[in-house]
Amino acid sequence: MEGLTYTTTDAVGARQLTDDVRNLYVAVYAEPPYNEGPEHVRQFRRWWSNHLRQPGFALVYAADAGRVAGVAYGHTMPGGEWIEPGADEPPARLRAADKVLVPEWMVDRAYRGRGVGRRLLSMLLDARPEPYAVLAANSQAPVRRLYERMGWRQYGRIRPKMIPDMDVLVLRLSSEDAL
Repeated sequence: MEGLTYTTTDAVGARQLTDDVRNLYVAVYAEPPYNEGPEHVRQFRRWWSNHLRQPGFALVYAADAGRVAGVAYGHTMPGGEWIEPGADEPPARLRAADKVLVPEWMVDRAYRGRGVGRRLLSMLLDARPEPYAVLAANSQAPVRRLYERMGWRQYGRIRPKMIPDMDVLVLRLSSEDAL
């Protein structure tokens, strides 16, 4: 897309984008099927602060004339950890491996369907040292089909308190470590 620039940054740089990331979150997650409100935005702010402190944090964003059009970010989930307590248990080999957790991948509605999201996620994951990427996805969201086309596989569900159950998806990043 003309005029769109892509930038990768660490937690220090991402902290400077806090308002932009929050505003994008508000816009994206107010839409169906999410229909999130102010209480979800408050929760996101707490999660965001926590994510910025995690090892291996990286954020990729797309900007158009200084306006953030999309964001993907992730951090290391060390071997032995899983997406959250109470989630369906993954295969032992997956739990034991280091993984990159992708808490958020968001694209403004005006930029969807143009490859922006795919490029953001590719830029985030291509250089990661972890053999797997993990994320949670709303099964009703249109992007869920894109995950399948990109090779993400479902390894259970999580049951958050404030939002509907979500699919736990895993993408193998390294051909050396197959499940």
